[in-house]
Amino acid sequence: MGSKLPVSQNQLLQTFQEYLSVEKGLSDNSIYSYGYDLNKFAIFLEKEHINFLEVKANDIMRFLEEERERKISAKTLAREVVAIRQFYKYLRDEKRLDSNPTEKIETPEVARTIPDYLTQAEIEELFRNIKEDNLYELRDKCIFELLYSSGLRISEACNLKMTDIDMENMTITVEGKGGRQRLVPFGEKSLEILKRYLVESRTEILKKRTCDFVFVSKKGSYINRKSVWRLLNHYIKRTKIKKKVTPHTLRHSFATHLLENHADLKSVQELLGHIDISTTQIYTHMANKTLKEVHKKFHPRG
Repeated sequence: MGSKLPVSQNQLLQTFQEYLSVEKGLSDNSIYSYGYDLNKFAIFLEKEHINFLEVKANDIMRFLEEERERKISAKTLAREVVAIRQFYKYLRDEKRLDSNPTEKIETPEVARTIPDYLTQAEIEELFRNIKEDNLYELRDKCIFELLYSSGLRISEACNLKMTDIDMENMTITVEGKGGRQRLVPFGEKSLEILKRYLVESRTEILKKRTCDFVFVSKKGSYINRKSVWRLLNHYIKRTKIKKKVTPHTLRHSFATHLLENHADLKSVQELLGHIDISTTQIYTHMANKTLKEVHKKFHPRG
């Protein structure tokens, strides 16, 4: 990111990140994002010869204006404001400052984008194009099946351990964002392919090695997120699907299809592990869009 920060600046950032981890229980990804945005802000301040503890509201405004000039998106700007606000709230609470310079800084308006998802027919097409008689393709199909049928995040699927799966009750104990646990059910199709993977594929991939994780790589360790992303793209190329598909698209599809089939929003929120129901509500727009298309196509007055 350029020049190194003064030690005192680094110390303040480090203690804040420790606070986010220990006190707030945020995920490594969230802590990294906060650190990235605050480092950017710190480098701006260093250029202006201003210390974190000397910052005024006007300094923050100038930083945001500079970011706008660099054509930074409203979404990124909003995230940076949140990071700076949380940092100064922490410094104020820790009595490092008498006042919070972010109090009158407004978060930029962000238009909420509706994430893309696969239709039920596209899901079927994807799964048809993954061969179950191949050790690794059976593993991959099992991962994608759980992403879709249980709405797992890719990190949650990669971090699943053998002790997290209850075959008898057809549930998975998932550790989500911030270390929060939830119990997620899976269906008959998932149970069938999971059993096959564990017996026919996982044991063959591991050979005499041992691993606590459910999904294993050729090296005998857990499979990482980048690999799953790359593999999914590989299988999408076998289909006629032209959308940009990521592992998270399968989670979006899970939520949308539940709502299309009249599941209640509160249940979908719990299955996804969302703290705030407003995060889940975006999927109602996706489901409503599909219902409107059905109405237009099939109703005599559509």
